[in-house]
Amino acid sequence: MKHKTGFEDGMELTQKFTFNPKVGIDNPALVTTDETEMGCRPVPRLCRLCRSEGESFGFNLRMELGCAGHVIRQVEPWSVAERSGLRDGDRLLEINGDFVDHMEHSKIVQKIHASGMQVSFLVLEGSDFERAQGQGVDLRVLAREHSGGEQCARPRLCYVTRDRQDGLGFTIAAVEGSKGRFSLTVTSGGPAEKAGVRTGDRLIWINGEHVADLTHCALNKMVKKCGDSVTLLVLDSASEERYRKRGIVVVPAMAGEHNLPHQPRKLYLVKGPSGYGFRLDQERLPSGRIAHFLREVDPDSPAEGAGMQDGDRLLAVNGDPVEGLEHEDIVTRVRKSGRQVTLTTIDSRGSEFYSQLGLTPLLFSEDSDPVTPLQEETPALTAPPVENLQEPQAPLAKPRLCHLEKGNTGFGFNLRSILDEPSTFIGQVAQGSPAERAELREGDVVVEVNGVNVESEYIEGVVGRMEEGGSRLTLLVLGPVEYQQYKQSGTPITADLAVSKQVEKPESSSKSFL
Repeated sequence: MKHKTGFEDGMELTQKFTFNPKVGIDNPALVTTDETEMGCRPVPRLCRLCRSEGESFGFNLRMELGCAGHVIRQVEPWSVAERSGLRDGDRLLEINGDFVDHMEHSKIVQKIHASGMQVSFLVLEGSDFERAQGQGVDLRVLAREHSGGEQCARPRLCYVTRDRQDGLGFTIAAVEGSKGRFSLTVTSGGPAEKAGVRTGDRLIWINGEHVADLTHCALNKMVKKCGDSVTLLVLDSASEERYRKRGIVVVPAMAGEHNLPHQPRKLYLVKGPSGYGFRLDQERLPSGRIAHFLREVDPDSPAEGAGMQDGDRLLAVNGDPVEGLEHEDIVTRVRKSGRQVTLTTIDSRGSEFYSQLGLTPLLFSEDSDPVTPLQEETPALTAPPVENLQEPQAPLAKPRLCHLEKGNTGFGFNLRSILDEPSTFIGQVAQGSPAERAELREGDVVVEVNGVNVESEYIEGVVGRMEEGGSRLTLLVLGPVEYQQYKQSGTPITADLAVSKQVEKPESSSKSFL
């Protein structure tokens, strides 16, 4: 089990000492100048994060009251984030070469998730960020200066379908003297050219695989086995060279153009006398990830009228992504919408297509909401987001008593907390771990550890209590929304109220009629 034991302090501005030859070497009086007085411009840092399957990046991204920008917090010791050079308090300027300081926080989080296993951050140390703001420095210009002022084109995702006469319409050649770099030549008027591939493009990614670690022979074999279609991520050679020099890994999430099939759809539903007329199921994809599917669409129901089909995969509720959420959380979101709800879905073929590519369909939604700048009145977050409760009279949800037994790799979760505040909540939960089997969920607030209330304890004390339990652990937990309900009602949270969770549920056991 990973946990945090503290936070790194922000680095203070260093003073420069200048020797004065008129005074002499024996005179201890040295001239001191502060960097701020010298007018030095802050220098951003590029951090490249590359994680393994099942591994987290190991940091939190937050918005905090009285703290401008998107703040890096809780960088875990020995994590991918720490090894990349991320520090507590850093402000995020760019993701994969895209300036993001002006973006909504939720959009930035989605960009990071969509980057997959590799992501590049341009960050500014916290005190430098505040100094730059005080001096009126344009952060976008500052980020551009870091790249040498060179503009890079966005990569293109091209879905190429095989033609009987021309085949796929492209050939691959290794770039001489550069391992793992490949150039494309396309047939004039062929399938690849029609899909947006150009002669001279660099091949970055093919059917979910980065080509940097592939040989020319292995790459050609992959193309021959691809069947009637192939999906390529390509980029012009000049931009590819600029990204490479900057150390930015090009990923599909950066694509500016695409011709991918199976676009997500938005369904607008108004509740009828018998509800919306469909069932929500939680199921596992072949990759092992949890997904949510719409089943048993009732004839002449609002769901059928909106175009819902049995087997559609649910991607978002009222514009908020639901990938990674638990079944109960999604049901709550739908029910709290009242008499109408907007669901973003994709059909079963589209779900399978994007799953094979390892991409989220939400990246390529034609009708996704545009990215808008942060407004000054947007409330800053200092804790996991909690929705406003619309129905205070509703019965309080039962807390969960989760019984865990340590496996070969631990309990399978990590702890998070808010800087300098008591209260601890669950960070990531590893797939297939004892924590997942006990139905521990990301964001759960830890109320008790082995029968002892820890709501007023700091994370170090909570970790100590967990370690005292040895190979067995019992946690009383509540989701963040439900926890706030209890606090507002003044009802004590005790194990007597809890539902015990210690047996792994079947893959498709979560079902709700809506």
